[in-house]
Amino acid sequence: MKSKLFILVYVLVVTALILTACAPQQGVTQAPPEEKKLRVVNLINGVLGDKSFFDSANRGMEMAKKDFGIEVKTIEAGIDPAKWKPALEDAAANEEYDILIVGTFQMSEFLQEVAPKYPDKKFIIYDVSVDYSKCDCKNVYSVTYKQNEGSYLAGLYAGLMSQSKIVGVIGGQDIPVINDFIVGYKQGAKDAGVSEQNVIVQYAGGWNDPAKGKEIALAMYQQGADIVFNVAGGTGVGIFQAAQEVNKYAIGVDSDQALIIETTNPEQAKHILTSMMKNVDNSLYRAIKLYLEGKLPFGQAEALGIAEGGVGLAKNKYYEEMTPADVKAKIDQAEKDILEGKIVVDTVFK
Repeated sequence: MKSKLFILVYVLVVTALILTACAPQQGVTQAPPEEKKLRVVNLINGVLGDKSFFDSANRGMEMAKKDFGIEVKTIEAGIDPAKWKPALEDAAANEEYDILIVGTFQMSEFLQEVAPKYPDKKFIIYDVSVDYSKCDCKNVYSVTYKQNEGSYLAGLYAGLMSQSKIVGVIGGQDIPVINDFIVGYKQGAKDAGVSEQNVIVQYAGGWNDPAKGKEIALAMYQQGADIVFNVAGGTGVGIFQAAQEVNKYAIGVDSDQALIIETTNPEQAKHILTSMMKNVDNSLYRAIKLYLEGKLPFGQAEALGIAEGGVGLAKNKYYEEMTPADVKAKIDQAEKDILEGKIVVDTVFK
């Protein structure tokens, strides 16, 4: 009987000591468990500094980092295409992430192979959609842009602003997404009174060759074009150099390129009338926000146009200063007409 009483007392004493040790001490506030930050890897199949597409994506990541407190790691895979797939495979296998982001059409087939291997991870691809019929990609969200709509406005603007009624456009490569820009640009220029043969089109064959961009642009200006549209990424930097050199004009792409270039070359910026904004930054910021809200539609693609703020013209101080009131009014009306379906912009994606 005494031994049982001793055991009972012992158990009660030990229990009391454990409860005392676990209870918060008076006057001491226990810190709540630290909330785990969302970890994002932003894999670029190129390099930063293009003042266009990839810089826009990186800007979106910085905005999300600041506003949502996420962790972001940007990986530059370089300009050698042979290194892009290994970079994606390495990042998917070895980086610590909740979401891995990639962009451009060159990466879609690679992602179709990689994403199904990591069903517990999430992936975002922009400017192209994976082919969901060819892969088990229910963990992939694709965001594309209606660049044809934004380029229609760029073509209409170029045609209205052109004195010679000859305009040019330089594409990085002869591929569907670039041709979607060109189709919209041609249609807009035609609606501004520019004949089809007076829209000069040429492809640079790459995205990181400003010297080639300048060479092509100078040839277009010599043929009578007074405005050239850049759809060539980093190669398009040479278009701006050419415009400044011969005192002609250019239209930027993806980012508000006049305001970016203004920081290092304000004189050159004056030759960029506007930019066709493909708002990669806003679309990725939006995607992260939707993910945090549990609303990002993985397993499908979304196309963002004028209505969704995915594309549009940069109406910065240069646009405001150099654009006549009647041209501004026509651009504003065209935006409304596209939204209301009165203008249907052609596309190569049918």
